[in-house]
Amino acid sequence: MIILGIETSCDDTAASLVSEGTEILSSVVSSQIEVHHPYGGIVPELASRKHIEAIDYVVNDAIKKSGISLNRIDAVAVTQGPGLVGSLLVGFCFAKGFAYALDRPCVCVNHLEGHINSVFLTSDPPPFPFVALLVSGGHTSIYHVKSYTESDLMGQTRDDAAGEAFDKVSKMLGLGYPGGIVIDRLAKKGNSQSIRFPRSYLDKSKFDFSFSGIKTSVNRYIQTHGDISKEQIPDIAASFQEAVIDVLTYKIITAANKKKCRHIAVVGGVAANSRLRARLLKDASAEGFHVHIPPMDLCGDNAAMIAATGYHYMVKGITSDINQDVYSRSKNS
Repeated sequence: MIILGIETSCDDTAASLVSEGTEILSSVVSSQIEVHHPYGGIVPELASRKHIEAIDYVVNDAIKKSGISLNRIDAVAVTQGPGLVGSLLVGFCFAKGFAYALDRPCVCVNHLEGHINSVFLTSDPPPFPFVALLVSGGHTSIYHVKSYTESDLMGQTRDDAAGEAFDKVSKMLGLGYPGGIVIDRLAKKGNSQSIRFPRSYLDKSKFDFSFSGIKTSVNRYIQTHGDISKEQIPDIAASFQEAVIDVLTYKIITAANKKKCRHIAVVGGVAANSRLRARLLKDASAEGFHVHIPPMDLCGDNAAMIAATGYHYMVKGITSDINQDVYSRSKNS
């Protein structure tokens, strides 16, 4: 079964063809980073317009690169939410029209489920059940994953997502957008023990997060220390990053212990962070856990994860009504 996936939940226009839920035949992503960089974050109206400009080209390019003819596509899977409504609508309307024209089913996919299913596009997928840390610019959550289409939310951020905190701290330091990549790079040159920023574990026996406090602490440190030199920035970046990763690592390992799961998955854009990957592999492995992290190109928003999730819904005979609409938030967002 070959599924065409379409993803436009934020600022990446993406399309992919995936066979049998595991084999990526093509994956095309058109990024808008340069469009939003001058503003220090995503401008929703600009994102929507750029999706409109890119969607037709991206989908056709994905089909061309897959070598698959239109009549071999069995269904179209598309991100329904959560995300920016204007961005979602572009991909959602395109997908419904495309499916209707081909007389194929359309499957509406939750963006967060897509990220979780990205680990099944790797050569070492986890067995069920497992715990997953979904950490990105818009979401920081822990799930107990029971099947391809069923998971229980164990905890989520009460304020900023981890990736959002990276972006905001980057802006404070004058490093630009997106912040995750530049802070990851600078932190390698800094001393992560030079500044003791707070770790907000909230209730250590539970799995909710809070990153607004550390963001405020970094801002206060910058304000109270006057002009920050270029030499100090790597230390601030490394100390901030280490504080965030301390919390993320502690929470996901604690969740795995509680659920007695020996397999941990880390997905989402922040899963590309080199320090998070190294730290979790070290700490979790020391406690006997097996860690599953997708390759870099599957950590960020992509359509292969949407197509893979759509495949598993098709296997269960679940398709979507053409009258459905997008949503900006869901109960698991």
